[in-house]
Amino acid sequence: MTKEKPLIHNKRRNHIRLHSEGTTTLLVCGLLFVAVLVLIYYFCGPCVGFWLPLTILGAVYCILLNFFRCPVRMFQGPTTQTVVAPCDGHVVVVEEVDETEYFNDRRLMVSIFMSITNVHANWFPCDGRVVKVAHQKGNFKAAYLPKASTENERSMIVVETPHGQFVMARQIAGAMARRIVTYAEEGQECFIDEHMGFIKFGSRVDVYLPLGTEVKVKVGQRTVGDETVLACLRPEG
Repeated sequence: MTKEKPLIHNKRRNHIRLHSEGTTTLLVCGLLFVAVLVLIYYFCGPCVGFWLPLTILGAVYCILLNFFRCPVRMFQGPTTQTVVAPCDGHVVVVEEVDETEYFNDRRLMVSIFMSITNVHANWFPCDGRVVKVAHQKGNFKAAYLPKASTENERSMIVVETPHGQFVMARQIAGAMARRIVTYAEEGQECFIDEHMGFIKFGSRVDVYLPLGTEVKVKVGQRTVGDETVLACLRPEG
């Protein structure tokens, strides 16, 4: 399977916008906060009882705006055999594991933990074709715990690269993340720079790679979605 990455026009790299997943949340919260402040002002007037809630609700709304920000990014390097970070965050695991839900063999796993301050949009980690999408219900334990990969609610996206390798990205819910949104569909062609999904509030994304893949990151390293190179795949044969 060979294909070229489509051109993306009229997009400034790292241009910031708000993600569509936050539209309803921001609208409802904004109206609710305004209603609360109007009531407080009506009964208390411009006193400490008004300015303190105004400051607190204003800070909370700024946190929500920060959470739902969605930078437009374009990967600047060659995409052949390249796996990029699917999200912003910090690498918490780089190890060889048994993957039992799809591959049923040994894989290299790179896990990225996203805090509430990170961008929570998820990008495809590589070019290719989506061959499997599945959602698994589960727990909502802290996403940084080792068992979160197999026990928490999660979505699996498996991509076959143009050179026949398979890369899995697993979106994992956390203690606060109660909604995983997955845009990937089986059979679709996917490209680096395209959104794979979104996870609301703190969470984690695991990337499973073939053994022998050259991993380019280490535990504790900060990642930038669609910019940081996670690994270079080994050519088949």
